[in-house]
Amino acid sequence: MGGYLGYYIIIGLIALVSWVVSNKLKSKFKHYSKVHLRNGMSGAEIAEKMLADHGIYDVKVISTPGMLTDHYNPAKKTVNLSEGVYSQRNAAAAAVAAHECGHAVQHAQAYQWLQMRSKLVPIVNVSSGLSQWLIIGGLVLGVASQFGFIVAVAGLVLMSFATIFSLVTLPVEYDASNRALAWLKNKNMLSQQEYKGAEDSLKWAARTYLVAAIGSLAMLLYWALRIMGSRD
Repeated sequence: MGGYLGYYIIIGLIALVSWVVSNKLKSKFKHYSKVHLRNGMSGAEIAEKMLADHGIYDVKVISTPGMLTDHYNPAKKTVNLSEGVYSQRNAAAAAVAAHECGHAVQHAQAYQWLQMRSKLVPIVNVSSGLSQWLIIGGLVLGVASQFGFIVAVAGLVLMSFATIFSLVTLPVEYDASNRALAWLKNKNMLSQQEYKGAEDSLKWAARTYLVAAIGSLAMLLYWALRIMGSRD
């Protein structure tokens, strides 16, 4: 049990930081949801205009249930905006809508990091459920033995795909935000106050991905050290 203390400490720290960032993000969105747009456009209208301005006409903007459930679906070519973002006319809604359209622009322009992430999705869907079981199974069998070591390392390799996915997600998300903010600014879609709100909202949204990537990397390194340490 003592050997897994480091694991529980890492999990606890990651969970704590993730909770803090998530709560900060929610409070930011709540705050900037009160900054109403002077142009009176809804999140859906912002999204449709950004797509049109980039010559993208085969992507639909639709409403999806929940809060902060916004995402771009490259397979169905849909910009899915949460109910609040879809219909609201504020700085937070404009930021999220433009960010998701940033992904649609990436897709249309064959942005390499997005293509790489898309290729990793099916691999991660399979590997994420097996990796930890294989690692723990290998440690239980004993990595001093050849079979136990092979099982544990196989789990480590599978876990590395999730870490790579988290790291590849960072440039994808930051680039989508940069595209969104550049468009909002160049097209004079927002006032200076509204733009600052949109920028701050996206900054905190990006930090959730940063925390996830650091957490994933920390877990991979922890298990790698456990396996190699048990090997000695």
